[in-house]
Amino acid sequence: MAELLSTKFHETLPEKYVRPETQRPLFSEVITGTKIPIIDLKSPVDQIISQIAHASQSYGFFQVVNHGIPDELLLKVMAIAIEFFRLPAEEKEKLYTDDPTKKVRLSTSFNVARETVHNWRDYLRMHCYPLEKFMPEWPSKPDLFKEVISTYCKEVRQLGMKLLGAISLSLGLEEDYIKEALGEQEQHMAVNFYPQCPEPELTYGLPAHTDPNALTILLQDPEVAGLHVLKDGKWIAVDPLPGALVINIGDQLQALSNGRYKSVWHRAVVNSSKERLSVASFLCPSNSALVSPAKKLTEITPPVYRDYTYDEYYKKFWSRNLDQEHCLELFKS
Repeated sequence: MAELLSTKFHETLPEKYVRPETQRPLFSEVITGTKIPIIDLKSPVDQIISQIAHASQSYGFFQVVNHGIPDELLLKVMAIAIEFFRLPAEEKEKLYTDDPTKKVRLSTSFNVARETVHNWRDYLRMHCYPLEKFMPEWPSKPDLFKEVISTYCKEVRQLGMKLLGAISLSLGLEEDYIKEALGEQEQHMAVNFYPQCPEPELTYGLPAHTDPNALTILLQDPEVAGLHVLKDGKWIAVDPLPGALVINIGDQLQALSNGRYKSVWHRAVVNSSKERLSVASFLCPSNSALVSPAKKLTEITPPVYRDYTYDEYYKKFWSRNLDQEHCLELFKS
């Protein structure tokens, strides 16, 4: 069992976390002060759809405000998550596993068994849908954990479905096209904890990667920045906007849109003065869903990707290192 970073304070960076010189974050080259698109979900529907189309094509990322999830609930989620990572080591050990097939697992880095260099992150990953099936296996400590997180999961799923409808319309498809194409969608959550790091310029919280699922809804730490997205070959810092949620187009939406919408490379960096937390919710196609570019979109441009099941894709994704070439490259027509 690898040791969780959150169990002790580190004064120096252990060797196994040090990236080769050519793979380091180069903070001096990161562009700051750029706002990625912010979409107000209380705007007129036509405006929302055109903003989503623009953001999904040019960034693959956008932030949403007035999304309907109460600020108070977002704060409770962050508070209970930090409380979880501050539990005594023996409590957390009960949940620790390096097996990526487990439905609830506390682990460290990304894929400890396969990596040569580790990432400065601990995380709790859980399946969240249907709730009644997976909730019994969730952590029972802190006391309100199940109650707060399950309330948030329901809200996030509702928002996710609404966004998938808008994304469908923005592609010129029927509103329920994507929802139907993806089948009975699974929902997973990763609660990421990035402790203070003695030498943040030598390592990552998570290196550059794309998300293998359909749509990711990210609750950022409201006070500590650490998310970077790649645009036009440059890394852009995504500063936290209190109350906003970051929406990320995943690999499956890139495939369904026949490459029109981008599942963009993003990464998490760490810092020496503050710990950082983020809560990512993933909407994933059902394992048996057959993913392929929408027929309507292939009338204009030939299909960029072959048909495949999500199960095949997900297995391929987890069998690789996180920062290898885009996994979708392996599924081209």
